[in-house]
Amino acid sequence: MFALRRLIRFAVSMVVLITASFAMIHLIPGDPIRAALGMNAPLELVNQRRAELGLDDPIPMQLLAYVQQILGGDFGTSFMTREPVGQIIADRLPHTLALAGAATIFTLIVAVPLGMWAGIRTENGRNRGTELGFTSGTGALTVVPEFLYSIALIVVFSIALGWLPPAGRDGLDSYILPVLALSIGAIAMVARLARVETLRELGADYVRLARAKRLPVLRIYLRHVLPNTLTSTLTVGGLLLTGLIAGSVLVEFVFAWPGLGGRMVESITQKDYPVAQAIIFVYGAIVLVVNLIVDLLLSKLDPKSTIKET
Repeated sequence: MFALRRLIRFAVSMVVLITASFAMIHLIPGDPIRAALGMNAPLELVNQRRAELGLDDPIPMQLLAYVQQILGGDFGTSFMTREPVGQIIADRLPHTLALAGAATIFTLIVAVPLGMWAGIRTENGRNRGTELGFTSGTGALTVVPEFLYSIALIVVFSIALGWLPPAGRDGLDSYILPVLALSIGAIAMVARLARVETLRELGADYVRLARAKRLPVLRIYLRHVLPNTLTSTLTVGGLLLTGLIAGSVLVEFVFAWPGLGGRMVESITQKDYPVAQAIIFVYGAIVLVVNLIVDLLLSKLDPKSTIKET
């Protein structure tokens, strides 16, 4: 029943996503055909192109045609470049997933040990200064937008120091700044969660028993506390990935990364409806699919979570 409810919710969410991606683009003021053909294009040519693309049809008919395209796996053709939109997505999506995947792995590698360290240092109210510095610092880092991190990193490491390339995707060093820009806020958020989970595990009966047996401290932390902290923290891994994919839009634009984000910004400013609609749909679909997978996996790993919902 839980899986069925999740699948029904997923189907409803997909309907909402399709409608929203269609409506958002059509709410942008301006004429996409005039933008594609130029301000000096003859009116006859503009009207002919609008009729060919179905933009003179009523909005419900355009929505129906859009749904039929998606169900058929055909996202149409770019107004600006005449490229098949499906090919644009196929070329650029792997770069977006590579960037978001690298940021997710880096975030977990840094955030989990950092959060555990903070939890161990502040157990039982000890080291108030560490607790205040950790909570204040991570709290401040989570509220800064990724594009501001992007600009700051370019100014420092590319312009001032000249250590790393400011844009493009050419070699492993080109990943460093975009991954950092995406990861800083995520590391702060996950580290706060890892600290809370560590404190909870440190207060558990099995840890008190291990300490009563005078087991080595490092063994208690690595063999007992870490696995349980990881289990709780990694449940947000899928959600973290979707958040980083969504957050990569402006980061890709700033770093001229050849992913979907920069192309989406361009397509919106150019009123390239098919490209913008398709990319918005792909971003939303990835989020919904990953969330569905995470929910189903958690229902297997932790059946209590499904009982709570019912």
